[in-house]
Amino acid sequence: MQRRAFLRASGAACAVLTVPGAVAGSTGATPRASQEIPDSFEPLGRVEVPDGGEAVVSGDGETVYLATALGFATVDIGDPTEPELLAERYRLEVDGREFMDILDVEIDDDRLAVVGPANEGNDGFHGFVLYDVSDPADPTVVDRYETGFHIHNCFFADGLLYVVANGPDDNALVIYDASDDETEEVGRWSLLEHDPEWEDAYWYVRYLHDVTVHDDIAYLPFWDAGTYLVDVGDPSDPEYVSHVRDPDVGEDRSYGGSEAVYGLPGNDHYATVDDAGELLAVGREAWTTDGSAPDGPGGIDLYDVSDPTAPDPLASIEPPESDDASRRGGEWTTAHNFELRDGRLYSAWYQGGIKIHDVSDPTDPAELAHWRETDDAALWTARVANGGATVVSSSTSRIPATDIDGALYTFPTGLESDTLETSDGDDGDGNGSLSDRVPGFGGLGAGVGLAGGAAALEWIRRRDGDR
Repeated sequence: MQRRAFLRASGAACAVLTVPGAVAGSTGATPRASQEIPDSFEPLGRVEVPDGGEAVVSGDGETVYLATALGFATVDIGDPTEPELLAERYRLEVDGREFMDILDVEIDDDRLAVVGPANEGNDGFHGFVLYDVSDPADPTVVDRYETGFHIHNCFFADGLLYVVANGPDDNALVIYDASDDETEEVGRWSLLEHDPEWEDAYWYVRYLHDVTVHDDIAYLPFWDAGTYLVDVGDPSDPEYVSHVRDPDVGEDRSYGGSEAVYGLPGNDHYATVDDAGELLAVGREAWTTDGSAPDGPGGIDLYDVSDPTAPDPLASIEPPESDDASRRGGEWTTAHNFELRDGRLYSAWYQGGIKIHDVSDPTDPAELAHWRETDDAALWTARVANGGATVVSSSTSRIPATDIDGALYTFPTGLESDTLETSDGDDGDGNGSLSDRVPGFGGLGAGVGLAGGAAALEWIRRRDGDR
């Protein structure tokens, strides 16, 4: 892979946000995405899978690979009304050592990366195991690699495995060449090397929680430090591009109290972009801490990144309501993982359920569908499958004060199979580039510093009576 020419030309650009004139309200002039979702939006099928975590979908859209804390499972969803468990791998071991606390898996063609442990303090093997899943019913180990640090999440594409590395001394992205049976580290990018000011902050509040890579740009949510865009076109030499939000590194972030780690503002948890790489969604996982405002579950923020050197805030999607949004309250409704596809946002909100939003006008997201069973399902992720006709969502049993069972659900999208477009241009339904889809894009308002952009986004969250 080669670094983008425009990034080479632009050099180390400073992140500047601009406030678009269209932010203040809906233009109402852009065609909306298809809304052919059944009036009664409910699961098509369900299969029990203990302690479900992250789920990813095979290239053909018919197999789901699901992290299960004690290992992983594969599920056939060729018929989404009857998902079928194909294989389970539990109580994993590497060289006689336990390999547990598996919350993320990622697929790259016929290779599956299983990473862990997800959290510090676990004994046993720390690293990842690669499986050949050309036969999803019979995953076979092809390589093992010991990192020496816990891995909460990863991303796998084109033979490169991107993993998050966190500890008191650093929060970094580490890149491995896993294209052959001999895996090797090829590069890394450190938040603390880029911005040493964060060294004094408690390492959990600058935690690199996840990574997504699209068109040589890695999107890195560093919790309270914000989400960073890093050019990984040359994986041996990652380079800073920009970041969203510019929080102060204050004394309130220097310790591990519940408000600092679990409460807003901040808590950038998951980030991804649409197929064109122009619309960025950042989910913020947070809970009520009885601290200073804002205090409550986190939502999903949308940004224009058509120019990745200058992200612009567009809108914010609020979380579902909760009777008790604290970590021990038994009703989590904060944003978790999601996918942007074909002008839509498919999102999981734990016990807040699964939602589908039309984001063809990203300044004015419109909710198309919502399914929620607070006492029975805590949804971890939402992934498009079956050529766009299905969305799958895993339910976790890890929520405190609940007895929710782990499972994998399938839902209808209302779209016909193979209708999703992945080109950078218009797809015929008004879902082309952001400048085509939103009146006024390309002629955005006056530039302001990152702090000003963050203030604008906070205003968006509070408009129309929102908190």
